Amino acid sequence: MKNFAAIDFETANYAQSSVCSVGVVIVRNGQIAEKIYRLIRPEPEWYSYWNTQIHGLTAEDTQNERVFPDVWVEIAPIIADLPLVAHNSPFDEGCLRAVHAVYGMEYPNYMFHCTCRASRKVFGKMLPNHQLHTVSAHCGFDLHNHHHALADAEACAVIAMKIL
Repeated sequence: MKNFAAIDFETANYAQSSVCSVGVVIVRNGQIAEKIYRLIRPEPEWYSYWNTQIHGLTAEDTQNERVFPDVWVEIAPIIADLPLVAHNSPFDEGCLRAVHAVYGMEYPNYMFHCTCRASRKVFGKMLPNHQLHTVSAHCGFDLHNHHHALADAEACAVIAMKIL
């Protein structure tokens, strides 16, 4: 694939609708063309200790941020004509579907591709695991800030450019 949008969500709690940040990396003609990162006030609006331990975001970080529909109105037109790519795409697609449902937004049936699944097919037992940081390192990307939505989306984009 030469044109796609790599996407990653972080959630505030166990609810898939509780997206608190999104990273999007637009790839056009096989090159990174644009990067988007937004904090989002989650719904439901509370943070699990465990989620905060993973990504470091807290209620204080997002309490004055826009809600998902106000962020998505900016992102949706940019990705409208592109397939979406995510590492472990069932999670990110689940988040996107859940947050659309919570806000009563029509879901446009985005086409998702999974770099984790692709990694298993392409690299198989060559890698010790198929976690994002392992696969991205194998593809030449040093993921310094794992679980930051933009860093994870960029790692996913690099993987997709190599193996999809």
